[in-house]
Amino acid sequence: MLAYQSLEYPVASVCDVCGKGPGFGHNVSHSHRRTNRRWNPNIQSVRTPAGGGNTKKLKVCTSCIKAGKVVRA
Repeated sequence: MLAYQSLEYPVASVCDVCGKGPGFGHNVSHSHRRTNRRWNPNIQSVRTPAGGGNTKKLKVCTSCIKAGKVVRA
């Protein structure tokens, strides 16, 4: 395996705490034509303590922030 390859790939708009990702569905017009769309979770960048006085940036959804699952630095 090469040094730059990893087993986990970063995914856009996914919460690092709970794993919440986008939901998929359709826009439905008045004539009932459907086009695909996605509902993204409200992801925010949060600095959290990472030990040794360092901080780490996590992408966290606002429901995890409100529930207190993340400690801010």
